[in-house]
Amino acid sequence: MSRLKLKWPGAAWRPYTLVIAAAVCAAAGSATAQDAIEADAARLLAAMSNNIKSMPALSASYDADQEIVDLKGQKIQYSASGTVALDRSKGFRITRKGPFADAEVIFDGKTISLHGKGLNVYAQLESPGASVDDATEELRASTGLDVPGADLLASDPFAVLTEGVTSGTVVGSAFVGGVESDHLAFRTDAVDWQIWISKGSNPLPLKYVITTKWVTGAPEYSLRLSNWKSDKVDVAQFNFVPPAGAKKLDYVHADVIGDITLEAGE
Repeated sequence: MSRLKLKWPGAAWRPYTLVIAAAVCAAAGSATAQDAIEADAARLLAAMSNNIKSMPALSASYDADQEIVDLKGQKIQYSASGTVALDRSKGFRITRKGPFADAEVIFDGKTISLHGKGLNVYAQLESPGASVDDATEELRASTGLDVPGADLLASDPFAVLTEGVTSGTVVGSAFVGGVESDHLAFRTDAVDWQIWISKGSNPLPLKYVITTKWVTGAPEYSLRLSNWKSDKVDVAQFNFVPPAGAKKLDYVHADVIGDITLEAGE
């Protein structure tokens, strides 16, 4: 059997980042976290979160950098770029181009399709529900993969982002891609993370950095988001049709660099 080894940027940092708590603990955990966050930081993060979750559809471009510490202690940074298109009632399409791969993940409200364009191979998973949250959680649970910026695209970003936070503060103002932004910094027991949010009446996340505190070398995952649009997206792109000659694979495995390779199985 052939296997699709799909290494996606989000796969490596998800173990270090914030994990969505069980529903029975969410309310208490959120209240505790909010108590640890300075009022201005909570206000700015909530405004951004409310803005994003109010959008029925959105799209953006991203650049991701994933640091890996090798066995000799040297940091190596792997970079990739892609796009995100999401309609909360219809599905999503995520593309990614890295040094060795050209890949996409598509959700049509029922089925999650992973497609390696260069190798013309694909795999599919059934989502337990029709929501974007259901699909991203199934993708994560079944493969270890994650949508870039999944925390930001959740139905309630503020609850996800603040889960486990032990402190949060406003660092100050900064410019990301020439856009004036509010720079916020947060801590959890496992990671430190920072976010840069555009100032003004349409607050959007422009940069998101997660630092692992208890891994040698403190590697970071960095995500830059641009070209935000809240117009209606073309839902036709959520319908995956395997290209001519595409080979369907049965096994998907996550790794840390962000490439797709076809392996011969046993």
